[in-house]
Amino acid sequence: MKPMPAISADPLRDDCASEPIHIPGSIQPHGLLLTLSEPALVVLQASTNVNTELGLGAAPLSGQALGSLIGAHALAQVRLALADLDADEDELHQVTLNGNLFDALLHRHQGLLFLELERAVSPRHAAALHVARTLRRLQSAKSLDGLYQTCVTEIRALTGYDRVTLYRFEQEGHGKVIGESLSDGMQPYLGLCFPASDIPPQARELYRLNWIRVIPDAAYQPVPILPALRPDNGRPLDLSFAVLRSVSPVHCLYLKNMGVRSSMSISLLKDDQLWGLITCGHREPLRVPHELRTACSSIGQLLSMQITLLQEQEARRQQQEKTVMIDALADAMAGDTLDVMESLLPHAQTLLDLTGAHGLAILVEERLHCFGACPTEAEIRALYPWVQQQGKGVVSSHQLAVDFPAAAAYQAIASGLLAIRLPKPVNNAVMWFRPELKSTVNWSGQPIKHQDAGAGTSSPRLSFELWKQQVDGKALQWSASVLQAVESLRRHALELDLARQVQREHAAVRARDELVAVVSHDLRSPLTILLMQCGMMRKLVPADDTKANLRMATAIETMQNATSRMNTLLEDLIDISRIEAGRYQVALQSLEVNATLDQLGLMWHPLAAAKGINLTWRAQPGLRVQADPERLFQVFSNLLGNALKFTDLGGAIEVIAQAADDHVLFRVCDNGAGIGAAQLPYIFERYWTSREGNPTGSGLGLYISHGIIQAHGGTLWAESVAGQGSVFSFRLAAAP
Repeated sequence: MKPMPAISADPLRDDCASEPIHIPGSIQPHGLLLTLSEPALVVLQASTNVNTELGLGAAPLSGQALGSLIGAHALAQVRLALADLDADEDELHQVTLNGNLFDALLHRHQGLLFLELERAVSPRHAAALHVARTLRRLQSAKSLDGLYQTCVTEIRALTGYDRVTLYRFEQEGHGKVIGESLSDGMQPYLGLCFPASDIPPQARELYRLNWIRVIPDAAYQPVPILPALRPDNGRPLDLSFAVLRSVSPVHCLYLKNMGVRSSMSISLLKDDQLWGLITCGHREPLRVPHELRTACSSIGQLLSMQITLLQEQEARRQQQEKTVMIDALADAMAGDTLDVMESLLPHAQTLLDLTGAHGLAILVEERLHCFGACPTEAEIRALYPWVQQQGKGVVSSHQLAVDFPAAAAYQAIASGLLAIRLPKPVNNAVMWFRPELKSTVNWSGQPIKHQDAGAGTSSPRLSFELWKQQVDGKALQWSASVLQAVESLRRHALELDLARQVQREHAAVRARDELVAVVSHDLRSPLTILLMQCGMMRKLVPADDTKANLRMATAIETMQNATSRMNTLLEDLIDISRIEAGRYQVALQSLEVNATLDQLGLMWHPLAAAKGINLTWRAQPGLRVQADPERLFQVFSNLLGNALKFTDLGGAIEVIAQAADDHVLFRVCDNGAGIGAAQLPYIFERYWTSREGNPTGSGLGLYISHGIIQAHGGTLWAESVAGQGSVFSFRLAAAP
């Protein structure tokens, strides 16, 4: 057994991959090709054998009318074929040229009409009966393996080729023979792999575009097309859809090395991508009639649909099994109070069955639980940061030592990794492990090209004998259904984890509310008593100006102010609790705006006058607003209190009320210190006390005012320029 060479580094493979096989400039010699302009059907280019077949000598054909070359009767048949082409019909039309019968094939590409005249060949048997039988057998296949074998057996019986193989492209790009039918003496390829370099990308694209491709004799001499470039644009002629298109000389040598003289391939597509090929080979030249080729094309299309159908049926069956397991795991997570990951511990076997893994590790914070064949605890903990770094909810690898080199130390038991984790700050993951498949891949010959030393050109590999490659460090790949299943499991875990977080937060809010209620209830009574006692003590202090009496009066006043502040803070805490719990309630009623502002003025005018600040009110007459009078008074108290605090002696404060559509707009304007642009976005947050000169502020007033206005269904915002003043505005619904 030998290690596989680095094919991707082979310059000969690169040469083959860059070969422009769609513009060979020639055709195979079993037919004629002409390109025509429409609607006049004037010849633009023609294969050189047209002159020979029609007995025209060596005269150039470009620019001549098609009818003048093939005659009126043949031209009429071509026009019938053209009518079918326009009607999207696939009928066979034949023309006779110089006593020889030709099949007329038409297609359009890049603004040209292509006419291919392929020498007719009689079928060995009536294709219709065989095709009907083949289609019935394909449709009745119950498994993919049965479908593959039925296909190759029926196509060999239909066409007479010595070998028919069904070749599937694997994820890595190479192909594998999964079905085969042989005549005696042919080398079997069933189960062998063919390297990706055997069919370069541009060849795969042509297979994708054309259902069928035929080479009746790989030892042919190409027939040139003249003129070499298109007369209308000077470019090479694109023969991507031409049946007669000449093939790469490298491919012809490839067929020779394989021991076949003629070949046919039928494309198999899935989701419009090349899924595989049915390849046919014969030891002698073989012409397959157009009628049989059309039938084979239909078989390829039906087989493509049947493969997709059976694969989807199998995928649905597997998905149903996995859905049952996921539902059971989701119920286990939902019915437990533990961390959702830890809730899975009793269901380790179900988790292993879900993915077909051999080992399982569940990490919850610092706790690691392992089941089955796993790396050591230290190795798993060293692997986890790499899983985190991938930044994905689901991480998968079937060659972990390549993706995470440290895993080479334990690749025998963990060459495959599948992991899910939740977006939480703590360590958490479910990790599945698959062992290394220390296996042998059987190749049809060593996958390497050779170079012709004399010509300096590349040639296909020479040998198709069995060549074995030892594969190390790889596990069975995680299927799409497994990846979908663990993604679904992760989604359930994420939803349940978020639900538990919400429940915990709601419980914390309830506990806080209860604590606030108890504290406020238990503190209000002693605070009220303190305020009353302070009032009584002030009355008992003599009114004379002795030093002792003044000191006593000052101490009592300090106690009274501190107690009042504590009482205010208690009220603020209760308001915050209600706002954050979404239970802040307001008792709305219709208020006359002017009367409300007059009532506020009775309290705030004396306070403003005492500080030497001019406080004015201005409101449109007749305004009414829907508001809770007590809460509205609280908002104004906070806004006016701040304005007075940060407006200097001689400053001005103005309160304005005006109609704004179906709302009333209130503004409290001052020409005080203002708020810096860096601080303005944060002023309605809790505990905002960053303004200089506000050492005694609690930072709760604006936050509570914002919550009160929101509870009214209104909005509160601020505009300010440092050193010039501030404007606090809010909208409330107008009352009828």
